[in-house]
Amino acid sequence: MSNPNVIVQLTNAQIYQGSSLILQNVNLTIQKGEFVYLIGKTGTGKSSLLKTLYGNIPLRQGQGEVCGFNLSELTWKNVPFLRRNLGIVFQDFQLLTDRNVNDNLMFVMKATGWTDRNLMEEKINSVLSKVGLKGKGGKMTYEMSGGEQQRVDIARALLNNPKLILADEPTGNLDPDTSDEIMQLLHSICADYGTAILMATHDYSILQKFRSRIIRTEHGQVLDNASVVY
Repeated sequence: MSNPNVIVQLTNAQIYQGSSLILQNVNLTIQKGEFVYLIGKTGTGKSSLLKTLYGNIPLRQGQGEVCGFNLSELTWKNVPFLRRNLGIVFQDFQLLTDRNVNDNLMFVMKATGWTDRNLMEEKINSVLSKVGLKGKGGKMTYEMSGGEQQRVDIARALLNNPKLILADEPTGNLDPDTSDEIMQLLHSICADYGTAILMATHDYSILQKFRSRIIRTEHGQVLDNASVVY
């Protein structure tokens, strides 16, 4: 993949879950700064596609590159290096409930190779400011609303200046108003930082309010620019 603006490139990729072929002949390109929705019924391969992109499921057949890493050549040793170029946002937040916000973020930074305390604190302040949580670093995560916890999750995803954010149902546990706030935040990250975002969702109302490119998993295929029936 010679073009530095291409963040994801899959060519005739076969996506497996265990021994089962889930998606076949997947051809997908995502550019720098592009926002792409991933839709499809439960069990049609959305999660398997995301897991392949972040190295949790090996790519056995076809070609694939993510952030310059060849998915076919990934080993358990270099998967962490791929993930330092990625941000992953979960539906259920997956925050450490026994620590405050700063310590949640500090834990991730130490795990990904940060060592300079001053630089770490500066980065934490920067990402919390970006997600609208300036001054909330000392708050325990269990004391926060669902929307605030999702903002912490997004802040965590931004720590290593990712080229790509993979968001798996990031608004799934949120009320409509809070969902809108999170969507506005994600789109601003895409625009301001040039970060590509691939977001899996079941919420078609979001697709109406925040229009962008759509891909759909259906009958073992990935359909690009799929038309959506509202």
